[in-house]
Amino acid sequence: MKISNTYIAGNLIDEPTGINFNLINPANENQYGTLLCSSVDQVNQAVKSAKENEKVAANISIVKRIDVLQSINDQIEVRRKEFAEAMTLEMGAPITLTSNAHIQMGTDHLINTISELKKYKFEEKYDGYKVFKMPIGVSALITPWNWPLNQTLTKIASAIAAGCPIILKPSEYSPVSSRLLIDVIDNSALPKGCFNCINGIGSEIGPIISTHPDIKMISFTGSTIAGIDIQEKAAKTVKRVSLELGGKSAHIVCEGVDLNAVIPNAINQCFINSGQSCSAPTRLLIPEVSINNIKNIIVNHIKTLIFNDPNNENTTHGPVVNKKQYNTIQEFIKSGIDEGYEIVTGGLGNPDNCNSGYFIRPTVFINVDNSATIAQEEIFGPVLSIISYSSIDNAIDIANNSKYGLSNYITCLDYDDGYNIAKRIHSGQSIINKIGRGSVPAPFGGFKLSGNGREHGKYGLEEYLEIKAII
Repeated sequence: MKISNTYIAGNLIDEPTGINFNLINPANENQYGTLLCSSVDQVNQAVKSAKENEKVAANISIVKRIDVLQSINDQIEVRRKEFAEAMTLEMGAPITLTSNAHIQMGTDHLINTISELKKYKFEEKYDGYKVFKMPIGVSALITPWNWPLNQTLTKIASAIAAGCPIILKPSEYSPVSSRLLIDVIDNSALPKGCFNCINGIGSEIGPIISTHPDIKMISFTGSTIAGIDIQEKAAKTVKRVSLELGGKSAHIVCEGVDLNAVIPNAINQCFINSGQSCSAPTRLLIPEVSINNIKNIIVNHIKTLIFNDPNNENTTHGPVVNKKQYNTIQEFIKSGIDEGYEIVTGGLGNPDNCNSGYFIRPTVFINVDNSATIAQEEIFGPVLSIISYSSIDNAIDIANNSKYGLSNYITCLDYDDGYNIAKRIHSGQSIINKIGRGSVPAPFGGFKLSGNGREHGKYGLEEYLEIKAII
């Protein structure tokens, strides 16, 4: 299977460029296809197409923008099975997860953006002046492989809502779902040229995007290292750069909660999508008095997790995305072992029933010091570090003692206690007594090395707008 995701001015371009990327199924390590990568010339053509359509995109009525977003949503719902199967193939996520959370999180952004557009004021009058919010212009959206629809649709929805022409650069590891999305947008009423797509190896295409003088805004989700490189290169043309980067989120479990219920939930929160979520709570903070009471709970819950063929509906967890990621995670697990931390369950190598594929043994370390490598670095796999704390003040200090600040979780008996804890933690979001965000259009983004800018709802829309004062 040969896949081309080069789509410029309404035309899919599938002529070979001589630059190919082998597509490997992470569940069995077999090649399932080849991605025909975009050439430098094609990248420039995509930018040219977007630039030529800046006025067209800006002049699309609010009603039509809503119609376009609704059309994209409706088509995805009709093709839900195709999208789920595509994501399971390309990244190894279980079919039950791709059929539900992966798609739902993406379409939620479309629906929430439609709701925001219906009430958003692009023009506001104040005492002695007006504020006019206008589209920033050509926007490059660089998206990751770990939640392909979620991360891609939140950016696309905001850019279309703002009236910006788009150049999408999806991950080379999620080309099948990206190809389906091109078809969906092509079949919407969005004027041709207002959406363009290029694809290829990120380290090769990224610098072209970062330095291109006609691109006004870059929204990037990915590693902190790559985000810093984009920001440095983009500085020369003073682009707006919105970055959603790495994380090492803490989950504070307060005294008095039911550990038999909380610990399994905490593991599930960390291990969903095989731990490949930037906001995953990979540091679990437990009161000192409870730390020795949870080992059996952990072991018993891990036994219920099924790491196996992602196409099997009984599978709860699939492989990680590629061999490089697999090897990196193995090195992190080894570092935890070498530093002397106790493993409750898991360790090096594959699960016993997985002889091929990039499967990781679900691994839980206990009594970890917050200074440990496994407690400070983003692992991006099913690896959990459990840290004890002596008081809530101590727990907050531990949570904040990280170079990252994307998310945190709090489980407590009283919501007001959780709210007061959340206000003191340096992260972009806090989730209290919930497994995840749900469908709310709350802003998403990070502090510190987790990035800048926000996505989703009103705050995501405003990333793509310039503010003009008229006095």
